Amino acid sequence: MANYSKFDKDASSSRFSIKTFFLYVILVIWAVVNLFPVYWMFTFSLKTNEEIFGKNLIGLPWDWKWSNYASAWHTGNMPRYFINSVIVSVSAILLVIIASMMATYALTRLKWKLSGHVNAFFMLGLTIPIHASIVPVFITLRNMHLLNSHFSLIFPYAAFSLSMGILICTGFMVEIPKDLDEAAYIDGCGPFRTFGVVIVPLMKPALATISIYTFLQCWNELMFANVFISDSAFKTLPVGIQALSGQYTTEWGPIGAALVIATFPMLIVYLFMSGKIQESFVVGAVKG
Repeated sequence: MANYSKFDKDASSSRFSIKTFFLYVILVIWAVVNLFPVYWMFTFSLKTNEEIFGKNLIGLPWDWKWSNYASAWHTGNMPRYFINSVIVSVSAILLVIIASMMATYALTRLKWKLSGHVNAFFMLGLTIPIHASIVPVFITLRNMHLLNSHFSLIFPYAAFSLSMGILICTGFMVEIPKDLDEAAYIDGCGPFRTFGVVIVPLMKPALATISIYTFLQCWNELMFANVFISDSAFKTLPVGIQALSGQYTTEWGPIGAALVIATFPMLIVYLFMSGKIQESFVVGAVKG
């Protein structure tokens, strides 16, 4: 009997090890597939046109051209474009966070008749493609004399990210017990103080998620930035990268370097914010 038990245990252990092995193989393949574009972009940024269009498309550079980064940074007005992208993205993130938090608090915690209809109206924004509204947005900005300024990008970016921000905040805020609001009211807190002292500190994972989503929407957007901005003093980084392409000849190495420079802030933001997002997933799983 002991021998059969030992045999069953060995067979179970063998099946487990085989299952684990194949799981790790799949995960490694998945990691390689996802990381390969990053590797390719980095090696692409350190090559010459001869290597890129020759026999070394995906291999390591034969001659590491670190000068491509200096060329990309000093060509045109790239530092100014980089600063403009930071200003627009950070401003839009702050607007979305403040507006979505306050709107969600009013829709989910305060009692008034039309809250459901107003929430449905906000959710309609998820169905509108951002670039399908480029003409009416352009006319509105022109009438408000906001073209060729940072505001011509900040306001549209924040407006089109607001619906997703409210959706994310709603999923978190409805999980916060309303007993906390009642306890705050008993202690003499009004709605605004309850919002700032009780609700906002508990919404950090939602704020991290909104920040990453809005940042990606703003940092990578090209159409609005290309149409609403004609003054080089207010152009953003995607427009500057597009301008690196020459009319007759193009040095693709510096363009790859500019793409790496543009991608680096997104990786930094994700690394700093990903912990809060993972925390939100764990909290949601435990509550479920």
